[in-house]
Amino acid sequence: MDCPVCKNAMITLELADVEIDYCTDCGGIWLDAGELEMLLGGLEKARQLLDSFKPGSMSTEKPRKCPICDKKMQKIIVGSEEPTILIDKCRRGDGLWFDRGELQDIVNRAELDKDNKIRELLADMFGCSQQD
Repeated sequence: MDCPVCKNAMITLELADVEIDYCTDCGGIWLDAGELEMLLGGLEKARQLLDSFKPGSMSTEKPRKCPICDKKMQKIIVGSEEPTILIDKCRRGDGLWFDRGELQDIVNRAELDKDNKIRELLADMFGCSQQD
């Protein structure tokens, strides 16, 4: 699978028993449909996060194509805190794209990882700093 940002081949990594696609060039992460729920350990936690998604119609970010269906993805604002986090979501539901550090920022802000399991794994794998 090719990265929707830099177009280079991504590698598959295992994060908390979930296979994610990771771009070694730009640091982005692709989660296939359903992988966010598995990563967060259940539908209820993921539903809290998914319910916070709002279309980001005023984005100045360049549209990206889904690495699965090759269609333009929708810009999504996650949560309401500033600065806002803008991710890309496949309009067909194939998955979600997170630029470098965005997945960890979202997990930290939403406080969906009380035991720090995902935060520690992200920090170890990608050199992201932990925020408590």
